[in-house]
Amino acid sequence: MSKIVVIGANHAGTACIKTMLTNYGSENEVVVFDQNSNISFLGCGMALWIGQQISGPEGLFYSNKEELEQLGATIYMNSPVGSIDFDQKTVTAQVEGKVHVESYDKLIFATGSQPIIPPIKGVSLKEGSLEFEAELENIQFVKLYQNAEDVIEKLKDRDISRVAVVGAGYIGVELAEAFQRKGKEVTLIDVADTCLAGYYDKDLSDIMATNLQVHGIKLAFGETVKEIVGKTKVEKIVTDKATYNVDMVILAVGFRPNTSLAEGKLDLFRNGAFLVDKNQETSTQDVYAIGDCATIYNNASRETDYIALASNAVRTGIVAAHNACGHKLEGIGVQGSNGISIYGLNMVSTGLTLEKAKAKGIDAEEVEYSDKQKLDFIEKNNFEVTLKIVYDKVSRRILGAQMMAMADISLGIHLFSLAIQEGVTIDKLALTDLFFLPHFNKPYNYITMAALNAK
Repeated sequence: MSKIVVIGANHAGTACIKTMLTNYGSENEVVVFDQNSNISFLGCGMALWIGQQISGPEGLFYSNKEELEQLGATIYMNSPVGSIDFDQKTVTAQVEGKVHVESYDKLIFATGSQPIIPPIKGVSLKEGSLEFEAELENIQFVKLYQNAEDVIEKLKDRDISRVAVVGAGYIGVELAEAFQRKGKEVTLIDVADTCLAGYYDKDLSDIMATNLQVHGIKLAFGETVKEIVGKTKVEKIVTDKATYNVDMVILAVGFRPNTSLAEGKLDLFRNGAFLVDKNQETSTQDVYAIGDCATIYNNASRETDYIALASNAVRTGIVAAHNACGHKLEGIGVQGSNGISIYGLNMVSTGLTLEKAKAKGIDAEEVEYSDKQKLDFIEKNNFEVTLKIVYDKVSRRILGAQMMAMADISLGIHLFSLAIQEGVTIDKLALTDLFFLPHFNKPYNYITMAALNAK
């Protein structure tokens, strides 16, 4: 019997632990350390909770310590790991205030990511933890359950009426909507000249930006935060171009892999993530890394990449579980499929944008097509859909896709994700058997028509 130690028990860790115990529980001892008090928190639902689009946080959890213990794991919560001896194969952690040393045969890092703190005076993360320190009150970041809970509690203070969100990626845009729904005056700040940069072409991102403005959110794009000002609480946020009066600042500029425990013992990717193979194994035998702390293979660019998504965390957790238990399983790679819904405007994407493809030296082309989803005589719930497909001009291989509509067109992106994974060409897509029924689409539907219009 092997002893497998897992560090971290959120999405990647939970998937890994469950897979090991349900498939190979009798063959292995599984010991888990996590520095938090809860597991499996769906951080992507925090904005819904803050904006009161859901009744509460209960549904944002899908597992817990008790469930994993019933499956056979030994779980240590509120137990941060301080060091690892890779030669002696031991993990040293703080358990109930005491030093605890655990040996292992196999080790799995599921340590996730840490918020990036911009270079602002008086704002920092405590070393080796996710705890946040700020000299002024009401400077927040939102990653953990406790962070969201703290923000919600502070919003009960009627004096907090103006909120600045720094960072206009997915989390920042979702939080801007949430605060506006709470009746707050919201300013969304980003150094880029649009929102959701990197996920969509600028013309689509600009449509989302207009959507935010229409709903009363002030946009401060192309601005860099220099200082947060106040006596004891936040009073102003200063950028290189303007000063805004605010009562709360949310820092949502992104995340970086949490890999400090490796202490230079494991090979790292250019952004500091653990470099792993398709079995999720690191440069050291019997040591695996999964989720946001590790790399993953990108089928669109056909190279090792870093794509931090909860869905990827689950997949890598499953792959590592089988391999750590001695049953070889290779991951098949990912496309980075993602989506967002803001005030009913739905945007989904997968693979590479044209800009990203060209930045990687690919001779790429893009085709765009917009049309109503259904035939014109369908008068109700018939929305216009915009589709962009990026493809390699030489091989004709599909590299990416973006879709936008006021309807839920999210299932369509799965087709493009699979197409990228399997190396489907734009020409083959044009002849793919897509069914027709007036209730759902057109005989010459927007997917077929986009492919037919490719150069």
